[in-house]
Amino acid sequence: MARAIGIDLGTTYSCVDVFQHATKDAGIIAGLDILHIINEPTAAAIAYDLDFKKSSEKHVLTFDLGGGTFDVSILILDNGVFEVKSTSDDTYLGDEDFDNNISQNKRALRRLHTACERTKRTLSILSQTSIEIDSLHEGIDFYLTITRARFEELCPDLFRSTVEPALHDAKMNKSYRDEIILVGGSTRILNVQKLLQDFFHGRELNKSIHPDEAV
Repeated sequence: MARAIGIDLGTTYSCVDVFQHATKDAGIIAGLDILHIINEPTAAAIAYDLDFKKSSEKHVLTFDLGGGTFDVSILILDNGVFEVKSTSDDTYLGDEDFDNNISQNKRALRRLHTACERTKRTLSILSQTSIEIDSLHEGIDFYLTITRARFEELCPDLFRSTVEPALHDAKMNKSYRDEIILVGGSTRILNVQKLLQDFFHGRELNKSIHPDEAV
């Protein structure tokens, strides 16, 4: 007989009790053995396998830019215990906004949106890429070359609204010197990383695990 494996489920920090219970009930209905409901900032810090045994207090910033939401949270790790001290979120900003900024003013077709998603990810590692779609509309092929610099020109307001206000609301200052961990696929966008590093005067970001797999 296969051994049952218990799991922890993550919810946003702002998720109220009724939704946490609904999440747990959904897991139970699906046949899962739910051990704990954990807020996502804490789950991310655990996933990064930070040094829980350090006796000195440690501040952790989680920078979570996912598909449809953006969250910045400040946690304190003290003797193996995490406590969320503050959080700031934008439930209407996520990587879909960056995709839409590439595809605006062009045909609102799903194929184009999918191609833009793929292009955005490619530009996180290459300085230039192409979008090629055969017979996009009425037999017309679509071809476009886009550079990372051009993509970043299209999205300055999104980049700024992602980094600066959230960190300000989270009461962070530029003397911050502990862990900064990345969560969510859009944190692989190099300009997002650069803005975050610049805010903290070149502070190294913790990228030890894949941000898509952190939570």
